[in-house]
Amino acid sequence: MKISDIKGLDTKELEERLETEVAKLQNIKLNHAITPLENPSLIKAARRDIARMKTELRQRELNK
Repeated sequence: MKISDIKGLDTKELEERLETEVAKLQNIKLNHAITPLENPSLIKAARRDIARMKTELRQRELNK
């Protein structure tokens, strides 16, 4: 997910998307522990997307 897409979302949608991404990451990690993924870089990409979302939420919180 690009930063421009993240900035286009309102705060409520961003929080919901963050929750789903965290759940998705946990699921990917669990599946990877059981059977190795074909593309383990998905874990890295998911972590970075979550970090981008958290950063945007924090910036919005500080700008209030």
